[in-house]
Amino acid sequence: MKNIFFLTLIVFTFGLNACSQNNNNNNINLNNDTMQYNDLTIQEQQVLLNKGTEMSFTGKYYTFNGDGTYLCKQCNAPLYKSSDKFDAHCGWPSFDDEISGAITKSTDADGQRTEITCSNCGAHLGHVFMNEGFTAKNTRHCVNSISLNFVPIKLNVQQNLQRAVFAAGCFWGVEYYLQKQAGVVSTTVGYIGGNTTNPTYQDVCSHTTGHVEAVEVYFDPTIVSYEKLTKLFFEIHDPTQIDRQGPDVGDQYRSEIFYMNDYQKNIAQDLINQLTNNGYNVATKLTPATEFYPAEDYHQDYYQHKGSLPYCHVRTTRF
Repeated sequence: MKNIFFLTLIVFTFGLNACSQNNNNNNINLNNDTMQYNDLTIQEQQVLLNKGTEMSFTGKYYTFNGDGTYLCKQCNAPLYKSSDKFDAHCGWPSFDDEISGAITKSTDADGQRTEITCSNCGAHLGHVFMNEGFTAKNTRHCVNSISLNFVPIKLNVQQNLQRAVFAAGCFWGVEYYLQKQAGVVSTTVGYIGGNTTNPTYQDVCSHTTGHVEAVEVYFDPTIVSYEKLTKLFFEIHDPTQIDRQGPDVGDQYRSEIFYMNDYQKNIAQDLINQLTNNGYNVATKLTPATEFYPAEDYHQDYYQHKGSLPYCHVRTTRF
C-alpha cells in the first residue's frame, strides 16, 4: 500500500509585490469557533498580513478545478465561487467575479494597481485587473492560493460550519469513522504538517517531506461539538503509538491534531490530560494548522467505494 518514490522538491517563496498584471506565456456565514481567526503560518502572514505574493505557478489552487467555494484563509469568509474561476495563464488563481460584498477594493501602495482584501477581516488577497479580455466580464481577480481555503460544493455554506483536521494513521480508516458521526458535513483526506508544497502520495510515502496523512472535517457545531469530535478521534485509533498505527509504520501515520485556534487547542489538551490521568501514555501531538493538501481522488471516500471495513482502525471507548 505504501510504495516509495523519490521526492520532487518544490521551492515556495514570496515577493514583496502583488500579482503582476503581465501574463507569464449570498449572505453566507462559515466561521470558526466563537469568531476567532485561524492561526497563520509565517508564510501565510507574509501574504495575508504583510501583502506579499507567493511565487507564480506554485499555489495549490492555480490549476485546481473543484466545484465549491473559496474562503478567506484567515477568517473563513466565502469570497469566490468556483464557477467564476478561469485560467488566465498568469500563474495565480483567477476569478472574474466575487461573492457579493466579500471583497474590498482599494488603491495599492504603488498608486497604480487595485488591491483586493477580504471585507470581513482585511486580509490581503491580491489585485484586480480590468479590460484584459479574458472573459465576458472583462475582470480578473488575481489571488494568492495561500490566501484561500476551499470547501466542496456539497457543503451548505449557509450553515455556521467549523473546520477540524485530525491525523490518526491511514487516512482511509480515519475518514470512515468521522463520516459516520452525526453533524459531520464533509470530509477530505489529504496531507499536512510537512515542508514541501503540493505533495503527492508518493512524496509523502518517501518519508522525506514530513507530511502526515490526515482528514479535514467540516462540521455543524449545533449537532456535534468539537470536543465530541475530538473524543471520537481518540477512540478510533491508539493515541499511545508513535509514528505508526497498527500494521502501518512511518512518520506519515503519527497521531496529531492540527488546531485552528486556541479554543480547539485547549479542548484537545484537556482531553489529553484526561487520558493521561487515566493511565494512557498519549503520544498525540498538538500543532497549529498549516497548509492542507487534498490527496488524490482515488483516496477520497475509500471505504465507501470499496464496500469493506477499515483494516487498521477499531473504535475503543476511552472516555
